Amino acid sequence: MLQPKKPRKLILTTVVATAFTAGILSSSALRAAPEAKDTYESLETFASIMAIVQKHYVDEVATKELIDGAIKGMISSLDPHSAYLTPEGYKELQIETRGEFGGLGIELTVRDNILTIVTPIEGTPAFRAGIKPGDQIVKIGEDLTMEMGLQEAVEKMRGKPGTSVHLSLKRKNVNDLIDVNLTREVIHIRSVRGARTVEGGRFAYVRLTGFQEGSSQELADALDKLDKEHKGGVDGIVLDLRYNPGGLLTQAVEISDLFLDAGLIVRTDGRIESQAHKFFAQADGTRKAVPMVVLVNEGSASASEIVAGALQDHHRAIVIGTKSFGKGSVQTILPLTDSSALRLTTARYYTPSGRSIQDSGIEPDVVIEAPKPETVKSKDGKDDVPVNPADEFDLEKDPQLKKAVDMLKSWEGDIQKVGGVAGFHLERLAKTDAAPSGKNAAAAGTH
Repeated sequence: MLQPKKPRKLILTTVVATAFTAGILSSSALRAAPEAKDTYESLETFASIMAIVQKHYVDEVATKELIDGAIKGMISSLDPHSAYLTPEGYKELQIETRGEFGGLGIELTVRDNILTIVTPIEGTPAFRAGIKPGDQIVKIGEDLTMEMGLQEAVEKMRGKPGTSVHLSLKRKNVNDLIDVNLTREVIHIRSVRGARTVEGGRFAYVRLTGFQEGSSQELADALDKLDKEHKGGVDGIVLDLRYNPGGLLTQAVEISDLFLDAGLIVRTDGRIESQAHKFFAQADGTRKAVPMVVLVNEGSASASEIVAGALQDHHRAIVIGTKSFGKGSVQTILPLTDSSALRLTTARYYTPSGRSIQDSGIEPDVVIEAPKPETVKSKDGKDDVPVNPADEFDLEKDPQLKKAVDMLKSWEGDIQKVGGVAGFHLERLAKTDAAPSGKNAAAAGTH
């Protein structure tokens, strides 16, 4: 009998274009369940169907192949994010969370029963091809995705670097399907991109593209380096989480903890008591409190929403941009004894104020729409098809970034006395009492 074995790892990613066996219930466990009779009858039906298939199907089918297929169907029927990982798939997932994997660079989920792109990872084939958040995948190669499960789609898009795959995409407000040919690559993910100072060294800008192992240390090192470039340290921070699809829960907590010295960061609640967790900020390792802005958009999901939600609820930072994706479920990786694993949705997460982000997302304090993207004509010349802008830091062409810097320039007062957001003079937040003084005044007195 296959049983989960430790350790377990909580992961909040939407599926990256990559890729369980479930244990058979013991007879004693079945007898203990109120539905024991129904369970026995269902298992008998399953065994009968498997025997019929093995006897009458046109081709010979191995027992293990049938059981694996049944397990995949059972787990995938639960929700888009739960899946059975073969030993090969589990190995790929472990590689992915370490920040390197092969594929197209697409973060994928299922929304309204349609394969939907959360975001392309910057610098990858998908990003360079102009794929956008919200694009729906209609075909992979010649295969329609209407009845295709998330894991099957992931497996079809994975492959040997240098090989190609064709996608047909449906984009909002575009009549024709968008066809793209992508060449698979080994995807190397750096968590921190574009770290620099702006306004003569006064403010730090850091773009975080994922939450892999070591991301919090990578971010801390980047900020330390920028602090050294400005005497006495920078006077403000812009943390850019746009197009960041998420990653490890542990990293979301650690990154939030860099800027908070007390209070709840995030809590998770599930059906069983063991899935109820609370994660708190600690004073040790908290960075010097300076005014802070967090940028989000429709491609910010999961762990990004944890960080943005925690800093927003604690009034440690203001959030600028557009509403985030709304991916608020927790997947637990449950390794099994045959080197396979289950990725099972076990809980939902909530911000310090109790907001559930699932399907709702993080609403920015200041809504600034993204610039209108450059376009190219569709094949028939009827539609203007948006393409991704170059991955460049440009204050003049990026209104969300420009607003963030302008807000930092407008901040007034001593953050130790005034608090993290009160000095921004936002109309909505001006009604909020200033937080009491302390190492991180912005976090004190909140959840």
